[in-house]
Parts: sequence; structure tokens; C-alpha cells
Amino acid sequence: MNNRYSRHILLEEIGEQGQQRLNRAKVLVIGAGGLGCPVLQYLTGAGIGVLGIVDFDVVERSNLQRQVLFGEDVLGKNKALAAKDRLQDLNPEITINAYPEKLSPTNAISLFENYDIIIDGSDNFATRYLVNDACIITNRPFIYGAIYKFEGQVSVFNFKGGPSYRCLFPTPPKTGSVPNCSDIGVLGVLPGIIGSMQANEVIKMILGIGKVLSGKMLLYNTMTTQTSTFTIKRNDLEIAKVKRTANNFHIQNYELFCGNNSIKEISIFEALKKQDTLFVDVREAHEMPKVGIVSAINIPLQQLEEKLDDLDKEKEIILLCQTGVRSKKAAEILQKKGFGKVFNLRGGAVDLEKEPILKLANNGKKET
Repeated sequence: MNNRYSRHILLEEIGEQGQQRLNRAKVLVIGAGGLGCPVLQYLTGAGIGVLGIVDFDVVERSNLQRQVLFGEDVLGKNKALAAKDRLQDLNPEITINAYPEKLSPTNAISLFENYDIIIDGSDNFATRYLVNDACIITNRPFIYGAIYKFEGQVSVFNFKGGPSYRCLFPTPPKTGSVPNCSDIGVLGVLPGIIGSMQANEVIKMILGIGKVLSGKMLLYNTMTTQTSTFTIKRNDLEIAKVKRTANNFHIQNYELFCGNNSIKEISIFEALKKQDTLFVDVREAHEMPKVGIVSAINIPLQQLEEKLDDLDKEKEIILLCQTGVRSKKAAEILQKKGFGKVFNLRGGAVDLEKEPILKLANNGKKET
């Protein structure tokens, strides 16, 4: 064994045998975002034999504040593919599988069966419940992490008969009651801290050392540098409910379960590729920054229902606001009124201003 892992091998608790266990392990990471980036970096450095990365999203400039795997040269590139390129340079001796697709009930089981441990780096409740349930059905442990402004959480679910995510949260919170970091912001170093803790739990599980955070939730506050833990009890009824879905898991609707509608989100880069598209800014007229797109019109959210006749139902409509919250409400309104080609622009005008490419009209001509 080469000296790449010499600092591990020097540790009595790891040694050559422990390092070989790491080299044989197969770990799947859901999401190459704020949490996924540090997880992937440290597991790659540790020599995990096979790493899988699932992410359908693309790299945007607003990601760079915390998703430190990426740089300007990969803006617009799929995150799973961009992460694979960077990680393969960090450690060319391991296998890295990129899955540039969205995790869903139709692919989760087959993906999970190829890995030993699942790490959830997602940022929405529908994916968390999907990961939890697929792990129960495939009998895979998963490491959970979540962040909120200046605080983070870490736990390990479905480990050696321990509790699952549903044992702690049998039902999801009310839609819109828990905003994500694109709405309220997040301290850039926080996902690095929580993601590193998730990677640590993986290494402990593989090596069989220390105490795994099964049956416990660790809370960390960056403002006070305080940690606390509380106990989670296994709920056999909740776990049994999930197991009963095994035969028809592929038709489960986690978006519906979490109260999400079918609003489609679109990235800046995807939006600009579309032709004959109408951008509708639902902010108040005085709000900044202004959007430099020729086809954009301004209809404040409060006036939207009064001005439906100004919109063409046959056109694709991309709605935007400051961060993407009001525009999602606008998209819901239009869908209820029979508009079938509606998209919510992820990141809103704040991200738009940061992209020089957006000084072009979406037909490729310079703004006049």
C-alpha cells in the first residue's frame, strides 16, 4: 500500500487492515451541494473504494460561496460530473461514479443496492423521505445532515436496528414553513463543518471504531460554538409502514407526501437556452437589481391574477422574483389558471445579476 494513506495507517485504530476496509467500501452521496462537497472531498482523500454521486443540478455562481469543490470554470456544468472530475484528480486510485440525474422512486432502490452506505446531502424534505424509505427497504444505513442559517444537524439512521428518519419526523412540516438557504442564506463554512461530521460517521461505521450517531441527533451552533445531542427512539410502526411499500415503491409520490406541487424549477443556464420564452418578474417595480433580458416584463405578484390576459398560455413562461419564493407562488397561480408551460427561476434576480451572460437577451442578441 502506497504512502497516500500513511497517516491513516500510523493510527493504531486503523492500520493497514482498516485502510483496506476503507478501500473496499462503497458509498453513495445524494447531492453534490453544500454538504456533499466536503463529504466527497474527505471520503475521496480517505480512499473509499467506490464513490457514487447523484445530482441533476448545475453549478451556479451563488454555489461557490460554500460548494468549494467548484470554480468559475465549471459554471453551468452538471454538479455530479464536475465533482467527479475534481475528485478524480484528488485521488485517481478510487472509482467514482457520477449519476447526473434526479433521485426518484424509480431509480433509488437499484442505485442503493450497489452501495454499502448512503449519505443524504439534499436540501428538501421530499428527497430526505425518499432516501430514508429506500434505505429501509434496501437495509442500508444513511447519514443525515441538515443546515439552517448558522446551525446544523447530523445523525445516522437505519443503522443496526436503530431508528429511521421517520421515527423522528413521521410527517413533513407544512409546505413553506421551513425555508431553504436560497431564501434565507447560510453561513458559508457551516456545510463544511456538518459535511465533515457526516464523513466522520461514515469512516467510523466502516472501521467499526468509536460511537456512531445512531439513535442520537447532534446539533451544532456556529454562533456559540456549542453542541448538544438528544435521543431518538425507534418507531416500529413507522418502519413497518415503509416496508409495506416495497413492492410498489416505484409509484410512491414524495412530492405529494411533502405537500409540494408540480412546479418545475429551472436554472439560469437552462433558462437561457430556451427560445420564444417569456420572463415575468413578479417583484414590485422599484425592486433591484433590474433584469437585463429583452423578453422580461414586470407584473407584481399582487396584480398577477388581474393581468392574466396579458400572458400567452401557449408560450413557456419563466417566473422570477428576488430569490425564487414569490415567483413560486406566482407559478402556482398560473398553473391553477390553466397555464401548462410554467417554470420558476431558481435563485431569482439576485443570481441573475451575477451572471454576465445574462446581459444577453435569450435569443442571443445583445440588449438594446
